Amino acid sequence: MSAIRPFTLTVLQEQIADLHQRLDTARWPERETVTDWSQGTPLAVLQDLAHYWRHGYDWRRCEARLNALGQFITEIDGLDIHFLHVRSPHPEAMPLVMTHGWPGSVIEFLRVVGPLTDPVAYGGRAEDAFHCVLPSLPGYGFSGKPSGTGWGVERVARAWAELMARLGYDGWVAQGGDWGAFVTHAIGGQSPSGCRGIHLNMPIAGPTKLAREAPTAEERRAFARMQDYKDNDSGYAKQQGTRPQSLGYGLVDSPIGLAGWIIEKLQGWSDNPGSALDVLGRDAVLDNIMLYWLPATGASAARLYWESFGKVRLPEVRLPAGVSAFPGDILPAPRAWVEQKLKNIVYWRDMPRGGHFAAWEQPELFVGEMQACFGPMR
Repeated sequence: MSAIRPFTLTVLQEQIADLHQRLDTARWPERETVTDWSQGTPLAVLQDLAHYWRHGYDWRRCEARLNALGQFITEIDGLDIHFLHVRSPHPEAMPLVMTHGWPGSVIEFLRVVGPLTDPVAYGGRAEDAFHCVLPSLPGYGFSGKPSGTGWGVERVARAWAELMARLGYDGWVAQGGDWGAFVTHAIGGQSPSGCRGIHLNMPIAGPTKLAREAPTAEERRAFARMQDYKDNDSGYAKQQGTRPQSLGYGLVDSPIGLAGWIIEKLQGWSDNPGSALDVLGRDAVLDNIMLYWLPATGASAARLYWESFGKVRLPEVRLPAGVSAFPGDILPAPRAWVEQKLKNIVYWRDMPRGGHFAAWEQPELFVGEMQACFGPMR
């Protein structure tokens, strides 16, 4: 079945009432015994967010925005794939598929859709325009939840190539960070018909032999960050990669549990002055959490880690590739490391600011990177 079906998001008011009831009757733990985030999301931070979620947040605003942009569903390889498809008013625009990660969603890209699709309206040039295709990963958002194993990043990459072909795009580019970087790297390695190049804002690479023997100062910093991630920041991935079902019961049943699980990573992985909410926006953070809560994807989203985390052997990529290295990202990868896999890097920029959620945190910088990297590939 290859039909593309328009999708209108209409959440029943009963679902909103159920959320409110759960927030009203939440059972809270005692506060943490430290004064920072080292034990996880602080009680006061989560209680404040939950109070706004219950008494100030308006889901209908987000629902209307997504519907206005244009949502669709199509079945690929036996699974319904949800995506936003925002066409540029400029006919020569380049088709661009952008892939989110965990704990993100298509919400990550909402700040950049306007300037990417209609740069003239934002003071830019028509020749820099893109048609934007923003799919939800399998098991995320309003995409279908796989009922069997096998939906790892390689299969997602093949599905995205099919999606772009199904939309009639015979020349397109791909972009991603987090899981989106894995998917986009896999697209580059598979080199499907029509793909002209890729861009990553989280390049994935291990150290070179030389770096292990005689690391530069940059490489020593990268090694230190890798060790810190392993020691203090990777428990979520181990849990989701080994027991996503056990974890999923709490994430699907408790909005407080879900929000506490997600906000901790938004805080730790964004380049912020003290609070992720100041950079990402309180409403947008809750919009993103709602795309896990409403379709009950706590378990199905985590399952991607079971499928692929630590199990993917990324291929060499010979298509043109670009990298924007944001300083606050999870795991820095020096260019010499990345060149082991990306064999045709045509664009690289070390960014002045920004973290893991590049498009969400730094939309103007991100848009400029898309235009600079993909301009020569048009």
